[in-house]
Amino acid sequence: MRWTLTEDQELFRDTFRGWLDRFASSEAVRGWLDTGDPAPFERRFVEEGWFSVGTPESAGGQGGGLLELALASEQLGRTAAPSSAWLASVLAAPVLPAEVAEASLTRGEFAVLAVNSDKPADIAGPVQVADGVLSGTVPLVLGAERAAKFAVPSGGRLYLVDAADARLTKRALLDRSRSVADVTFDGARGTELGAADLARVALRSAVLVAADSLGAAERMLELAVEYSKQREQFGVPIGSFQAVKHAAATMLVAVESARTLVYYAAASVEQEHEDYALHAAAAKAQVCEAAAGVADSALTLHGAIGYTWEHDLQLFYKRAKLNGRLSGSSSVWNERLAATLPLVPAA
Repeated sequence: MRWTLTEDQELFRDTFRGWLDRFASSEAVRGWLDTGDPAPFERRFVEEGWFSVGTPESAGGQGGGLLELALASEQLGRTAAPSSAWLASVLAAPVLPAEVAEASLTRGEFAVLAVNSDKPADIAGPVQVADGVLSGTVPLVLGAERAAKFAVPSGGRLYLVDAADARLTKRALLDRSRSVADVTFDGARGTELGAADLARVALRSAVLVAADSLGAAERMLELAVEYSKQREQFGVPIGSFQAVKHAAATMLVAVESARTLVYYAAASVEQEHEDYALHAAAAKAQVCEAAAGVADSALTLHGAIGYTWEHDLQLFYKRAKLNGRLSGSSSVWNERLAATLPLVPAA
């Protein structure tokens, strides 16, 4: 099965890709990674309205749904653009008050979910609340250093805390296009927002991380094919060798299969299909695993040059490898699939 986008969705995807090609070229991305400061990109991202596309108007966005967010995530992965603040903000927006979500999406006052990015978002966090005062440390919070506010889950409830009242310990990542930090709340006072629907957040996160992997895998395939036409062995381009053709064909199948799976899962979660949790889990487990395989194959085709900082491949290789951990590993999501599907007949 091949998923077909609507004309408007194709227009959005292509227009956003063109915008990123213009303002998030590999040279610009390298500059942000060298300085460790993605603020110039984030400001333009917000000011020109792209940041809030795909989020309902009721949550401060410009309309659209999870499929549009997946298309945006795919293009961000395809350019290795800094995306921690964007992903953290669009995941938090639906569970935030409208005015907080709007400030996050349209004014760059990012509101970030204080959850461990190494696990699915619905796994209970370590923060305790007593009389509105929060204490505890949440490890590996995505986009924490970019946050103006944190939405902190505890005991099935959600609390809003100013970032100034939290202490951050930055954690280094091999993929410098994203950032995480441990966030400590020690006597911080929070405003209760109500029940925390983190199960839905976890599924949305699974789909968007898978979409990012799809974009990175597509770009790595393009780089591998381009390089196989340039590099010569025995007087001919290596792309003429059958083994290289087979490797490229396998990568292409992985990318196109992932595309359909991501788009279908996004639409399923948005429309609340009866099996939408299974579709999101399959997308996270299968697409991120496939993208990691594409990364390994692309690196093999490039040889030693693919390891170097000067070559773009390393940007996407690291991106795909980190996505394998963000929002939970493939094994975690495969376990959720196994626990839900009737794989073994009941006794």
